[in-house]
Amino acid sequence: MDSDTNALPTIIDSHCHLDYLERDGQDLAEVVARAERAGVAAMVTICTKVTEFETVLGIAERFPNVFCTVGVHPHEAAREPAVTADQLIDWAQHPKVVGIGESGLDYYYEHSPRAAQQTSFIAHIEAARETGLPLVVHTRDADRDTMDILQAEYAKGAFPGLIHCFSSGIEVAERALEIDFSLSISGILTFKSAQALRDIVAKTPLDRLLVETDSPYLAPVPKRGKKNEPAYTRFTAQALAGLKGVTEVDLAAATTENFFRLFNKTPRAVLAAA
Repeated sequence: MDSDTNALPTIIDSHCHLDYLERDGQDLAEVVARAERAGVAAMVTICTKVTEFETVLGIAERFPNVFCTVGVHPHEAAREPAVTADQLIDWAQHPKVVGIGESGLDYYYEHSPRAAQQTSFIAHIEAARETGLPLVVHTRDADRDTMDILQAEYAKGAFPGLIHCFSSGIEVAERALEIDFSLSISGILTFKSAQALRDIVAKTPLDRLLVETDSPYLAPVPKRGKKNEPAYTRFTAQALAGLKGVTEVDLAAATTENFFRLFNKTPRAVLAAA
């Protein structure tokens, strides 16, 4: 990493897939160390298959500043064992589990039937409501159904959550904010083609924004085309600071506070070790 990274303000990668990086042959000890040198104090590695939850949890247990979620990605809704809210709630009792998901709807690939995705999504919502852990939402080409379900379920009882890797339109942003959700911003913000996204994020209150990598995907400029990793959260944070017209220090402080307010099971003690 650059020689000045130790001076960078503390940020959090709220969404990465360390199990994917390890599967691709990466040494996770080195990945985590590079992230720490880049000012990334903590990472949340995301579960996409409950059949692989033990692997994801095991990674979180190996590192004091890595935490995880439990859930089934919409791609896997019909291929994984059907999960109930009670099962998710039970798995979420582990101290390293700080969120539910990622879940949601994806009609772009439709690897699983829409009905199966919706049933799984509602089970995750129920688990988030019961545990108070944030729901990590994936939506692609399914924005209206995603928000209709979220708002209908929210009316039955509040639950915390965020739209991860936000790249949708203004309607999703507005409807998400109406139910006190946050938007998590990835490296897409830095892409030349993402002006519409930048316009939306510029208008979004700073206290509703988090940063993430979604690594190993979506590496930000200037790492575009490379395998993404948590250390690269810094580039998204820099771009977001410029867009919001704040210093990198203020942006880091705001998004880190937003993270701990939402992922409130994560111990703030990780900041002391950063």
